[in-house]
Amino acid sequence: MSTGNIRVGIGGWTYAPWRDNFYPKGLVQRRELEYASRHVTAIEVNGTYYGTQRPATYAKWRDEVPDGFVFSAKAPKRIMQSRTLAKTGPQVDDFVGGIATLGDRLGPLVWQFDAGTRIDRDDFAAFLELLPREADGIALRHVLDVRDRAFVDAGYIALARSRGYATVFTDSAEHPSFADLTADFVYARLMRARSAIDTGYSVAELEQWAQRAQAWAAGNEPGDLPRIDPAPAPRRPREVFVFFIAADKERNPAAAMALLRILGG
Repeated sequence: MSTGNIRVGIGGWTYAPWRDNFYPKGLVQRRELEYASRHVTAIEVNGTYYGTQRPATYAKWRDEVPDGFVFSAKAPKRIMQSRTLAKTGPQVDDFVGGIATLGDRLGPLVWQFDAGTRIDRDDFAAFLELLPREADGIALRHVLDVRDRAFVDAGYIALARSRGYATVFTDSAEHPSFADLTADFVYARLMRARSAIDTGYSVAELEQWAQRAQAWAAGNEPGDLPRIDPAPAPRRPREVFVFFIAADKERNPAAAMALLRILGG
C-alpha cells in the first residue's frame, strides 16, 4: 500500500454504518482501528477536539497500528474557542505533551477555528508563537484550518507561511477553499463524497485527485485549484495528506482505498 510520500485516510474509525460496508461482518469494535489502519495510511482523529485523551489511550492506539501509519489530530475546542488565544500556552502544552505518546505515529496537529469564531489578528499571531516545534524529540507539524472567510486573506497566508504551518485545502463549498502552499507538507480534506457512488467519488474524480496529490508531492502546484496568493510557492517535494471527511461519510473508506489503488498503480 506504499504510495511514497502521499498518505490517504479517513476521519476517525468508529462509525456504525462502516460495519455494513467497510468492516468485516462480526469484527468486534475493539479491533476496528487495527483493521482500518491496514486499509488506509492515515486517520484524522476528531475525538481529541472534544477532549484530550489519556497518554495510555494514545499508547494503545500507537501499538495497534502498523509501522508507517500516522494519526493526525484536531486540537481541543477548549483551546480553539478561547477568548484570548495568546493565553492558552498551558493548555497547548498539555495537549501536545499527551499526544506525543503516539511517537512516530504522530502526524500533523490540526488547529481548527470554526466559522463564527471571532479572531483578532494580533492574538492569532501570538497564538502561533505558542505552538511547539517538537515534543519528546518528535518534530511537530501544524495545520491551520480557519473557517472565517473574512479572516482568510493574503495576510493570513503570509503569516502561515512565515511559520511554516500548512493551511487546509478543503474540497467543500461550505468552508474557505484555497490551495496555497505554506509549509513543507500539504493537508487536504475532501468533503464531496456521494452515497450514490460506491467509492464516494467517481473514478474520473479520483484519478484527478491522484494527479493533484502527485503534483503536490513532486513540488508542483495543481493549476486547477484556487489560490489566494498568485505567487508560486518554492518548488520542493512535499509530504501529502489526503483525507476523505464528512459529506456522505459511509463512502469515505471506499473512496480512500480507491484513491490508494490508483496511486499505487
